[in-house]
Amino acid sequence: MITTVRDYLAAHRRAKDAFPGALLLVVSVFASMAGPSGWHGPRAAPVLWTAAACAPLVWRSRAPVLVTVAVASVEVVHLASAPGQPLVPGASLIALYTLASRLPRRRAWVIGLVVTVALTVALAASRSDEVFAAGTLASFDLLVLSVALGDLTRSRRAHLAALSKRAEQAERTRDDEAARRVTAERVRIARDLHDVVAHHITLVNAQAGVAQHLVRTDAEAAYQALGQLKDNSRAALDELRATVGLLRQDDDVSEPRTPAPTLADLDDLAASFVHTGLPVQVTITGALRPAYPSIELAAYRITQEALTNTAKHAGPGATARVHLDYGDTALRVEITDTGNGVRAADMAATDGHGLIGMRERAAAFGGTLTAGPGRGGGFRVVAELPLPQDPGDAR
Repeated sequence: MITTVRDYLAAHRRAKDAFPGALLLVVSVFASMAGPSGWHGPRAAPVLWTAAACAPLVWRSRAPVLVTVAVASVEVVHLASAPGQPLVPGASLIALYTLASRLPRRRAWVIGLVVTVALTVALAASRSDEVFAAGTLASFDLLVLSVALGDLTRSRRAHLAALSKRAEQAERTRDDEAARRVTAERVRIARDLHDVVAHHITLVNAQAGVAQHLVRTDAEAAYQALGQLKDNSRAALDELRATVGLLRQDDDVSEPRTPAPTLADLDDLAASFVHTGLPVQVTITGALRPAYPSIELAAYRITQEALTNTAKHAGPGATARVHLDYGDTALRVEITDTGNGVRAADMAATDGHGLIGMRERAAAFGGTLTAGPGRGGGFRVVAELPLPQDPGDAR
């Protein structure tokens, strides 16, 4: 029953505004029936004055100032027309509470105190009492208390609204951060896909060309070239499956994934280019020590992309060299070739993503990458990636 009434009042503003006045009117009816000699029929005058004072309360939330003035005026007129009659300013208490809960604090207290003083003076005059009499001060305290309760309600409502706003802002911030991370992950996966596809397709294309050239002159060599083409195709599929597998949902069926390549796999990477006619030499200097797996993967992908670009742009008869230099604080990866010295701008115009992807990989770990024509011709890519200060932190 209580829940039904609460829901109804929440859905009907006018009924909610009128509800306290209706209760006050019912109380006045029962109060007018009580007397020294027992219960009797309700007296019309007190009930009608109470009804007149409560009537404006129907609009108390829409026009709290006008309602407060109207209610107070009715009660002052009542006190003036019936001197000596006891009056509890119930309608004024409701009006003042609504006023303080709806208006800004300063304005509400100014209006509330003016109305409170006017009602207190009218009550004292009606009773022929002094303003500072106990009964008069009790009424004054009740009126001030109603203003204070209304102000407290307004403050609490504002505090809850601020908390709700901060919660919504925090939720939006979390959503923005989640979207940013999703975007970054998509870029990273796209970069991996580009590296894998560009590398292996370049090898497959070169090996297919070799096989096509040899098929009429050296069947055995052509057969071996086709076998290498098959191996590279399978490797491309395995890496694509491993990379795309990152996009699987938690409830997807898991499949075996190829381990992420490391710097220990550079010899295999170099060997895969030898079959395409690009000899690659790998050298290592400095105190060899492990790096973070993510940094090793970045160094491997940078090397893979640089060699892929060499295979595409260096021209026939070119060779390449990969040099790893382990310094005190950084790993330096240098890839050079003896090709025709194609400019970085030409590579960017042809591919558009290779150099950008390499720079992004280096920058992701606080490293740097430079690319451009080599000193003695060809092309040169140099990446510097930070190494852990404590070797035990790398694994």
